[in-house]
Amino acid sequence: MSNRLTEHRRKLHRIPELDFDLPETRAYLEEVLSELPCEIVPAGRTGLCAYFDAGMPDTTAFRSDMDALPIAEANDCDYASTHPGKMHACGHDGHMAVLLGFAEEISRRMGALPHNVLLIFQAAEETMGGAQEICDAGMFERYKVSKVFGLHLWPGYDKGAIVCRSGAFMAEACILRVDLFGKSVHAAAAEKGVDALLAGARFVTEVYEAERAGFPDGVFRLLKFGMFESGTATNVLSGHSVLHGTMRSFEEAVHERMQEILHAAASKIERESGCRVKIEFTGCCPAVRNDPALFDGFRDALCGCDSKGLPDGDAGEAFTFIEADKPTMTSEDFSVYQQRVPGVFFHLGLGRNAPLHSDRFDFDESVLAVGVKAFLRLLYKG
Repeated sequence: MSNRLTEHRRKLHRIPELDFDLPETRAYLEEVLSELPCEIVPAGRTGLCAYFDAGMPDTTAFRSDMDALPIAEANDCDYASTHPGKMHACGHDGHMAVLLGFAEEISRRMGALPHNVLLIFQAAEETMGGAQEICDAGMFERYKVSKVFGLHLWPGYDKGAIVCRSGAFMAEACILRVDLFGKSVHAAAAEKGVDALLAGARFVTEVYEAERAGFPDGVFRLLKFGMFESGTATNVLSGHSVLHGTMRSFEEAVHERMQEILHAAASKIERESGCRVKIEFTGCCPAVRNDPALFDGFRDALCGCDSKGLPDGDAGEAFTFIEADKPTMTSEDFSVYQQRVPGVFFHLGLGRNAPLHSDRFDFDESVLAVGVKAFLRLLYKG
């Protein structure tokens, strides 16, 4: 199995594609799945599902994402990206490899599966929208899905460790765009203009101060700006500023309060500067919330059990399991599936190596077998 997982991962790593434009990736998946006893089902523009019918009344779903990132790979290896400016820098090639390896293991056990299985290969996780297309295609209803599991490869945790928690696990996230419209004039006649650059700087300061003061300690949230675009020349007042940022939380009340802070700051800056301020929220993704009852079964399944009822080759040994003490501020659109059926999403540790979204991201592929074995255990015991 390890050799096949490495083969799948490296072939996929060489052909990274973005968003919904995934022809080579999808062709590879279809080629592998076509050799297995499953129904291959298109879902949305690019998404793909594989259904293994065990004749059972319910179905357990497992999900992988397919898309890569617009990053030029810096790794010098024989499986490096062959698509300039594109790279699997977030581990989605590994996620697909795990699901393909899992599919091959399922195929060997078709006569003894405890549930039907739906494997979901989803586009556009990085850019949003892929999970929603899978749901809109009716996959969960068509195949009577009762629960869903997913994983993400994660640097920083011990290699092979499974990290998860009940309830809030990953943040609700929105992309922010703030436009400030002023009046551009030569700097020598500044009194005749409305300085959108200064207004933008004051807006950021106002938001940050209000956000710090607006919540008690211990409330998990994030409101930050990462880009500030303004001006056209060194001696001309800016007539237009654009701020790009992110807003993340785990509770709807916190999310709404941060929106109030942004709008209050906009009103204040409009009064004080004369600029017009426009705020847009896009790419909003719900928080990943692991179903408490399903999480309890997930944890019990992975923390060791006898081999009764387990698939061949599983003696019931415990996985390395870490129950996270707090959620992470990163986001994941696996949450869209959890709004349809109970679901658990977990992280699979890669050890100490380059961070996600790095141009040197890589990992020891031996960890992929842990993902396959965990999925098998969850299918039978989760």
